[in-house]
Amino acid sequence: MKHNDIKLVAVDIDGTFIHSDYTYDIPRFKRILSRMEEAGCRFVVASGNQYYQLIDLFPDCYEQLAFVAENGAFVKDREELIFAADMPKETVDFVTDVCGEYPEIANVLCGVDSAYCQRGTVSQEFFDFTKIYYHRLRWVDDFKAVKDQILKFSPTVPEEKTDFYLKMFRERLGGRLEPTTSGHGAVDLILPGCHKASGLKRLAERWGIAPEQCAAFGDGENDIEMLGYCGYSFAMENAPERVKKSAKQVCPSNEEDGVLVTLEQLFPERTDGYGHMAQQRP
Repeated sequence: MKHNDIKLVAVDIDGTFIHSDYTYDIPRFKRILSRMEEAGCRFVVASGNQYYQLIDLFPDCYEQLAFVAENGAFVKDREELIFAADMPKETVDFVTDVCGEYPEIANVLCGVDSAYCQRGTVSQEFFDFTKIYYHRLRWVDDFKAVKDQILKFSPTVPEEKTDFYLKMFRERLGGRLEPTTSGHGAVDLILPGCHKASGLKRLAERWGIAPEQCAAFGDGENDIEMLGYCGYSFAMENAPERVKKSAKQVCPSNEEDGVLVTLEQLFPERTDGYGHMAQQRP
């Protein structure tokens, strides 16, 4: 693999880039990012999570990065908004009613300004847990009354019933929205054609980068389109078999810093010709 062939690297976050305790090796990443920038390669955070949560993971450098957030429904190039999905009001109302028929669904409505939980449908404990992933989260009385540009729904279902609910959503929503999952009972209901790969495509075309020049890392079923889009694709060792089969290679797990290990191979430190590491520019 030659790093100068790669001009875009996209990484999923949960189960891919960060450890289970929501940490990563920041100094190591910053050294790699510096080498990527010298090589003319863009770094894209591609996640189902909220943009405001994602930038908090990169407090010192988020202005240098691009983001495909909310599973492709919200795309920013550095601080410029490139795309935001806009769910029709009638779809919001319809999906709210469908989910309301299943009391065990814990639903989150995701907008451009904030995400929302509906009072009386989820617990305070669920609300507090959800704030890990949605740093802007508010209580509302009725999803149907929310005044925001709606990106997606993000229902959580019992993990052992994920397949049942994916099938139910496909049947009941009739193409209005498409269900996808990152595992652990987390489901996203997104507008058709709106996924991580579509977000990457918007950025790649904006920058004049071909799919063959893109690399992606992921561990969930919602990464499959992205892994298929990119010429270089890496599934994490901790990914399900279906995800591994959709990628060209498997790299070490998120707990073993698989993304950083692989990027160090793709973008190695330069030497001075005598086998010594060249000084990094400050």
